[in-house]
Amino acid sequence: MSSVILSDQADMFGAGGVADRSTGCLALADGTLFFGLGFGATGMAVGELCFNTAMTGYQEIMTDPSYAGQMVTFTFPHIGNVGANPEDEESVDPVALGMVVKWDVTEPSNWRAAEHLSAWLSRHGRIGISAVDTRRLTRRIRDQGMPHAAIAHAADGIFDTDALIAAAKGFGGLEGADLAAQVTCAQSYRWDEGRWAWGDGFARQGAPRHKVVAVDYGAKRNILRCLASVGCEVIVLPASASAEDVLAHEPDGLFLSNGPGDPAATGLYAVPMIQAVIETGTPVFGICLGHQMLALALGAKTLKMNHGHHGANHPVKDLETGKVEITSMNHGFAVDADSLPNGVVQTHVSLFDGSNCGLRVEGRPVFSVQYHPEASPGPQDSYYLFQRFAAAMDARAA
Repeated sequence: MSSVILSDQADMFGAGGVADRSTGCLALADGTLFFGLGFGATGMAVGELCFNTAMTGYQEIMTDPSYAGQMVTFTFPHIGNVGANPEDEESVDPVALGMVVKWDVTEPSNWRAAEHLSAWLSRHGRIGISAVDTRRLTRRIRDQGMPHAAIAHAADGIFDTDALIAAAKGFGGLEGADLAAQVTCAQSYRWDEGRWAWGDGFARQGAPRHKVVAVDYGAKRNILRCLASVGCEVIVLPASASAEDVLAHEPDGLFLSNGPGDPAATGLYAVPMIQAVIETGTPVFGICLGHQMLALALGAKTLKMNHGHHGANHPVKDLETGKVEITSMNHGFAVDADSLPNGVVQTHVSLFDGSNCGLRVEGRPVFSVQYHPEASPGPQDSYYLFQRFAAAMDARAA
């Protein structure tokens, strides 16, 4: 039997609460129902539900390809207050299936706003629901894990809740899912846009020192910008690229991007490529799913997390320097530190739960991190990683 949870804003809608006037519904696979006010596109979507603790960057989060197959509960209540603009998009279209927020989306109040968040979501076919008790929902995810869920927006407020619960129960989950294949680029392309600067916008890389092949498992644009900003000519290849495809470009370095889904599933075709490139002595740098791909290629294992790490306030300790970085994270799988083989060193750990957040190979210019150094939560705590990659390519060329 399903249980109905009203919004903590129920008094705004009279004695009957949100359920009487709701245009949005979130159904969990265990039968729990959250009612609220729909915004963005109408319709229904099914996926895994996570929560994100970031106070800013909701548009970046929604367009991060690492969120394929997921919908996001935002713990920060004021989502939508700066609107939407094309400069903050990390991919062509939103990838996250939907968003769940506490307060209604207001008119934007920011000089960079080009569009209302609801209009932006509607234009891209993504669903939002507000007036939800996100605190209670977050506790549910934290304590019981990321549930399978269905999110729906209907202008008439009529929902077939049994069908929504059944859809949530029928979701196949992310374990065993190769979602990188769904979000990767269709063909190779070159990237020369650098990081954004106040008053100048995005710079262009005009005099690259290194040629880098970036394998796109769901790459965020700002990662590519950071590579360009440290002097890299970036050639982006699809996730299915072979070692021959990579080495045909005679790269100075190989970058393994972030992305969604189960790393073990993507690793079935990605691992042989990575192993072959490592054997050539080419410097390798990985982020997020790329970190997990590298770990698998080196002989380690990955595992599914209870509620994952999603936010822009995650402390990570560099075990080799003692430095603590404030990082941005988005992952539901992690590298099993106990499975790292001899010669592979754990370099970073989460100060929240001690999970692995970085590794390097002894005697080789090969390293990776689980978090997102391009997302600037520190705000510049982790940019050194791009510089380290460039230095490794310098050293190999010397």
